[in-house]
Amino acid sequence: MLRLPTFRYLQPGSLAEALRMKADAGPDGMFVAGGTDLYPNMKRRHQEPRTVISLMGIPELQRLDGWNVGTCVTLTSLSNLPTFQHSAVSTAARLVSTPLLRNMGTLGGNLCLDTRCNYYNQSYEWRKSIDFCMKKEGHICWVAPSSPRCWAVSSSDVAPVMVAIGAEYRLAGPKGERIVPAGRFYHNDGINYLTKQPDEILVDVRLPAPEGWDAVYHKLRRRGSFDFPVLGVAAWIRWDGTKVGDARIVLGGVASYPQEIPEAGAALRGVALSDDSIRAAAEAAYRPAKPMDNTDFDLSWRKQMTRVYVTRALQELNARPHTARIAE
Repeated sequence: MLRLPTFRYLQPGSLAEALRMKADAGPDGMFVAGGTDLYPNMKRRHQEPRTVISLMGIPELQRLDGWNVGTCVTLTSLSNLPTFQHSAVSTAARLVSTPLLRNMGTLGGNLCLDTRCNYYNQSYEWRKSIDFCMKKEGHICWVAPSSPRCWAVSSSDVAPVMVAIGAEYRLAGPKGERIVPAGRFYHNDGINYLTKQPDEILVDVRLPAPEGWDAVYHKLRRRGSFDFPVLGVAAWIRWDGTKVGDARIVLGGVASYPQEIPEAGAALRGVALSDDSIRAAAEAAYRPAKPMDNTDFDLSWRKQMTRVYVTRALQELNARPHTARIAE
């Protein structure tokens, strides 16, 4: 049985108090929300904070105010809101792991999920036997041994949707607050995968009002009731009458960040969403998708599934009634 190491647990009641506690703890302190990512990592000695600062007692992080969602709202709550119009966000939240983990896991935790890899997400003893990896204590990426960077994969379900719909994140830190577009919150690097600083707190997510657009999320995994995505597809369409005014296709599970494919969105703009345009967008998404051999399934098959899942996502959007098109 893997056991947690000894650590000090703090429970601040406000953002200011949490930031002070982190300043006092220094590099040995870490923030935690639901803990479904951090605590397993601590058991495997991926992360070893001596002080853990819980964010779950901070009222501001639990708020749901219009289109602003606090980052300590649980995934269960996010997926079950009956009037929540951002269906792709709710769908992505509902597809995370199991009901028990969704009851604990939070929006912020999933957005900041540690990148994953078959060579990294193992016990300390297993990793030691291969001389560790670049992401923790080693000097080589076992996925691509000649590479100077880590290729661990972004496995968040909600993050690709946030990038696709153009959400914004509000962060608070020692130097004050800042707003970051979702697409700029992530780096394509398995180690430094966030632009958020360790002493900053992700406070809430600002969602765009649902005016003239729609989005969907599709997920590929081995077990439909548990596993991380080996491919996630978030598709966003803004309608201009009967044609596509703008579009974004974002892939999860194939890179170290939610990967937007601009060529796929460009293939849809200015035309009707038809079989031909859907086929063109799916092909455009397929070409740059380069899944690595560090998650489940054969990587060449996963690349083929990019075309299939982009097609399915766009077909679902096309089958929905759209106010903008009906009004036209």
